[in-house]
Amino acid sequence: MQTTDRTVDIGSTGVPDLGDVAGHWVGADEIAHLPSLRNQQGQAHVNHDLTSLSWVAAPPFTFGYHTGELSVDGVIPAAQHFLWKPWGVVREFRGDGLHLTTDTRMGLSQDLLLWRIVVTNESSEARTVELAQDLFAMVAHSDVGYGWLYDGPWNHGRHHDFMALERIRATTGGGERHYLLSPAPRRLRLGRPRIPGIQRDEDHGPMLLDDALPAHVSGDTEPEPRVGVAGALRGLQVEGADGEVARCGDEGIVLTPDGETSLDRFVLSPGMKIGFELQLEAAEQSGTVLTHGNHPDSLQIGVEGGRLWVGITGEREFTDAELTVGDWHHVRVDVEPDHVVLSLAGSEVARTRHWTASRRWAARIEDGTVAFADSQSPARAVYAFFGPSGELWTEGAGGRAAWTCRLEPGQIMSIGISCAYGTDADAVSAQARIAAEGFEATMSASEDGWRRLWASMFTPNNADFTGHLPTFITKDTGLARTYYMGALQALYQRSTRIRPGEPVFLTGGPRLGPTTTYFWDHSEWSRLYALLEPDGLRSWLLRVLAGPYQDSFGIENLGGGPLGNAYSANDYALFRLIEHYVCITGDLAFLDETTGGTTVLAHLERLGLGWRAKRSAATGGVLADFGDDPWQLLECVPTYTGVVASFNGAYVSSTRSLAGLYRRLGRHEEAKVAEVEAGQLAAGLLDLYAGSGRWQVRRPDGTDTIGHCLDFGLVAAALHRELPDRIRREMADFVTDRLLVGGWMRALSPDDPIAAASDRPDHGAAGAFAAWPGVTAHGLARLGCRDRAIALLRDLPSAASGGLWGQAMEIVTTADGQHRARVAERGVATRECIAGAAGAEAVLSALFDINPTFATGGPVSLPATLSVDGVGTLTHLDPVR
Repeated sequence: MQTTDRTVDIGSTGVPDLGDVAGHWVGADEIAHLPSLRNQQGQAHVNHDLTSLSWVAAPPFTFGYHTGELSVDGVIPAAQHFLWKPWGVVREFRGDGLHLTTDTRMGLSQDLLLWRIVVTNESSEARTVELAQDLFAMVAHSDVGYGWLYDGPWNHGRHHDFMALERIRATTGGGERHYLLSPAPRRLRLGRPRIPGIQRDEDHGPMLLDDALPAHVSGDTEPEPRVGVAGALRGLQVEGADGEVARCGDEGIVLTPDGETSLDRFVLSPGMKIGFELQLEAAEQSGTVLTHGNHPDSLQIGVEGGRLWVGITGEREFTDAELTVGDWHHVRVDVEPDHVVLSLAGSEVARTRHWTASRRWAARIEDGTVAFADSQSPARAVYAFFGPSGELWTEGAGGRAAWTCRLEPGQIMSIGISCAYGTDADAVSAQARIAAEGFEATMSASEDGWRRLWASMFTPNNADFTGHLPTFITKDTGLARTYYMGALQALYQRSTRIRPGEPVFLTGGPRLGPTTTYFWDHSEWSRLYALLEPDGLRSWLLRVLAGPYQDSFGIENLGGGPLGNAYSANDYALFRLIEHYVCITGDLAFLDETTGGTTVLAHLERLGLGWRAKRSAATGGVLADFGDDPWQLLECVPTYTGVVASFNGAYVSSTRSLAGLYRRLGRHEEAKVAEVEAGQLAAGLLDLYAGSGRWQVRRPDGTDTIGHCLDFGLVAAALHRELPDRIRREMADFVTDRLLVGGWMRALSPDDPIAAASDRPDHGAAGAFAAWPGVTAHGLARLGCRDRAIALLRDLPSAASGGLWGQAMEIVTTADGQHRARVAERGVATRECIAGAAGAEAVLSALFDINPTFATGGPVSLPATLSVDGVGTLTHLDPVR
């Protein structure tokens, strides 16, 4: 089956059918990032096979490992094609005369997973088919630990182990057999381990998506103590499978609880042996002795109460081998692809096991269902079935359902499976049984519910949102699809359980952040947000402003705490969100609300005038200097620090906006000062122009030139009226000639000097973040190039990989040498990103010139209907106030 073209005409008569907005068949060889599931309170990823799910998270519930694969006549087939819709994912396989399709869903606003398995005999002869579905429900319950890197259940407790779970996912559908060992070279370290997370092995290594992400964990859990032991280690040897010995440390090494010794880097490979002699200085110690790398899946050896343990990839095995203080003990680890053996004085004392042999979860048969219980939390799960009778049994920590059926030529067999989860065993069992008994109605209810929410989004005074979005009527199918896909992006990432009474829009996922919103990402759809959910935005802003937003990039909405490191974008993002909320809703009283010990207006002033505290004499003393930490700007462009054009342009806009607000409030002297300062900032910003559409980056130690879309977008938005015609042309041509490609764009020009050190498909030269095309289209329109903005926005749906846009959209080259974009999967890129709604935002801002700001004196008055020649018409535009 080939990928189908999305030729359905949408937008010409109003709000399109939800099934026509997004989602078309894609081949497994066409996509990198597999589709996801969401249900307004949880999220999950489909895998390479026909049925299993990973990364299931519906806080306070999370699932570990995966839910089990389907085998056909003893073989696990890989899905050949995928079809995503908001309510579920269809996977397909054809082979040996059989056609299999599976439809996997999360029950809308329910703790419920659903599978429909359909088998068709397409051969000319009758045949017997044996189906077997593995059943796993490694589910846990917790109210804490939901950072961007959220905790998941493992055999040994709860922690975030991104790389291990992704390697387990890669085994599905006949993939890699073994998952235990990372293919990355890592340093051997002795003593105190580093902070767990997705860490660079070197403090100053490349900033790549693959292994560079700080430990963005929530602050509501007590981290595992990071201590070494007091003692000594000698005779450390690493022996490869070929018998070659690398002597990492013949001499004795003193171990202290707070010390670390970094040794050679190597890949942990099958057949490898790591041996050493260990001497403890004190009895009953607990701490780490050795770790290979500093990731959660790293091989580690330590002691607990003076007894040895070994850990790797979510597993930790403890021993009864107590080490005598003062004696030298010979310790050895034998590494194999599917297990690790720990030996003491030549005798085996511990061996890791496969995840399916977990001792944490128990499975049992209960009257035609398979029930699961977690021994470390009150979480329970039950599988129930619809259709032909099968055989059930339990194996290790899981179960299996099997069916043997005779199919005539053309005959079809359908099986339904439900899995409910919760904390009340009886209620969970009842829910699973009811869902299975009325299986087809249960499946339909999910789709019907999504369609109802979709209709509500565009209906004034609806029952689901406190506002609504305008209806876009146009003959341009590409623009219509960009607008309505952006609206769907917001709906798809909405969660109604995290904050009861306040819908939350998640930033990404499903592999990360099931409760997280980033300030910056939210600002990329701030107009739409204020129109669709004004009450929710108001509530969210009050919570954010009450916390230390200057020191974090976002908020963990379940616990309500700050998350991550500071972003230089925070002033711009939060100012824009407040400004758009007030100007669109007319809620000027919001500025007088008190939160975080001061008024919203005072917060707005601190945000809009944040440049005053960031000026540095070393970099000219006029523009804001954002410091030397690249994690606070673009995370992957090492030279993008200090004075940059982008956020200084944002400060020009915010300072001018405040001047308008001051005039409205009768603070005329402050308005004059703000206007003068904005002019000084604008003049200083123009001095950064380097020619050919590029901008300087100034630091105390020198100056670089960069060609990045963020500089283009924010400078064009702020200075479009005062930029000389030559610079306007050069900026627009730079975008067209150097950044736009494959129906998408690159964030960084590929010929930029720093491009080779910034190989990321979100902010580097390999592709572009979900928001950047919308930001760029807005900039093009502000520079007078509306035709180019329309062309860019029209092309965006082609890049969505059969679904919606992801955090990182990478540019790939096809066999015929053409470029196209797809949702990136490598590293920690997320399958969806709320910033993808920026395309729809740009339809409003770039094409209909809806740009509310305090600079015009206060709230705007939107008409009920707005038309633009060559673009279309917005109806139901005026917000409910």
